[in-house]
Amino acid sequence: MEAPSPVRKQQEAVIRRIAPWRVLPPFVALLLGLWGLRRGPDGGSMWRDESVTWQVAHRPLTGLWELLGQVDAVHGLHYLLMHGVFALGDGGLWALRLPSVAGTALAAAGVAAVAHRAVGERAALLAGTAYAVLPPVQMYAQEGRSYALVAAAVIWATYLMLRGRWTAYALVLLLGCWLHEFAVLALLAHAPAARHSRGWRWSAAAVVAGLLPLAVVSARQAQQQLGWLGRPSWQDWAAYGVLTAAVLLLARKAPTGERDLVRVAVPLALLPPGLLMAVSLVHPWYVDRYVLYSLTGLALLAGARLARARGVWPWLLVAALAVPFGMWSVWLRTPDSRKDDVLAVAAAVRERARPGDAVLFMPSRRREWLLSSPDAYGSLRDVALDRTPARSRSLQGTERTPEAIRAALAASPRVIALLDPAGQPLDPYPHEAAKREALESSFTLCSMTPVRGARVAVYARPGGCG
Repeated sequence: MEAPSPVRKQQEAVIRRIAPWRVLPPFVALLLGLWGLRRGPDGGSMWRDESVTWQVAHRPLTGLWELLGQVDAVHGLHYLLMHGVFALGDGGLWALRLPSVAGTALAAAGVAAVAHRAVGERAALLAGTAYAVLPPVQMYAQEGRSYALVAAAVIWATYLMLRGRWTAYALVLLLGCWLHEFAVLALLAHAPAARHSRGWRWSAAAVVAGLLPLAVVSARQAQQQLGWLGRPSWQDWAAYGVLTAAVLLLARKAPTGERDLVRVAVPLALLPPGLLMAVSLVHPWYVDRYVLYSLTGLALLAGARLARARGVWPWLLVAALAVPFGMWSVWLRTPDSRKDDVLAVAAAVRERARPGDAVLFMPSRRREWLLSSPDAYGSLRDVALDRTPARSRSLQGTERTPEAIRAALAASPRVIALLDPAGQPLDPYPHEAAKREALESSFTLCSMTPVRGARVAVYARPGGCG
């Protein structure tokens, strides 16, 4: 019998390396990311944070750089990435979200790689797939923000830590920190497993030093950037309690062969959210998506536990969880899964607006609802606007004085007003009060249309609603 040729041997070796644990987790993440990516029928949906990404990344590079010196420096690298992505295509919803889909697939592959390094192939397959199907992971896989990419960077940095590749570790984790600086909390999560390594200590110092310029700039912007946040709610603490209980239960009685994984997974799951919530009791900075990568620890422990499961009961629990997870996954692909829908607001404005109508944003930060739909915004007179977002180097522009707003409204026969949902607190600022007073005293409400996370009101002079 003729011996296999060297080329054939090489091909067979490549095929053997394509093990299921390498392929299935990123493939599942990719499929879930592409499923319902537009998030809604017809033109799809987009919520206001994604709209910020869209409108900022479409600015010229000089304008983008000027903005980052004033606000949102923490997202600057992501905006630069998206600027490049939009330059390649039409800049629609697919372009907005595909980097997050790719980031989630890369993250799922990284979870599998960590589990394979620490435990073995079966745990790798299950842990990587578990990460891909977690509903919060699916949510941010379909969002035009940086969080899926941050998670991918932290996860692969964790893998590099286990390999002792300290230069690569520092570079990858620093990339994650520049995508969002709260990725630096992963250093504290890595400390229990790597603190005795001199290489890790030098790498950690390099990451902190490399992050320092961004931290200095973003610290000056913190109040403007995070001033809207409150302290963690009881729901946040309850969710953290459930996470803690699940993590400790899955880590309980881990065999000797899983000790390395437990030393990595438990701190990664609990320390970043726990520390950020504790700090937020004094400085409110906590939002769960800022530490999305902490779900890596939960997926690693779940994969390892299932890999050594015996009997049918663990799989019955998985089947039981599949029902609510499936319903949650379907809901995530609807407009109702986000706080608002700027595309629905723009569509409602197009249906109701007439050429030359005035438009008011109440409050002014809701100008974001139309900034990603320039065709709808461009046909209206923004009577409260003083300087555009680009000219003011801001996200939503600056507004006129209360007197100037009243004068502009006095010359407007018809106004489209975009408001928060009923029951939301009214901004007390003088220019916001001037808008409300002018509408109440000089206009008649013709219609009020609720849209996801918003209301679109049409006002006219008395007798002008017809």
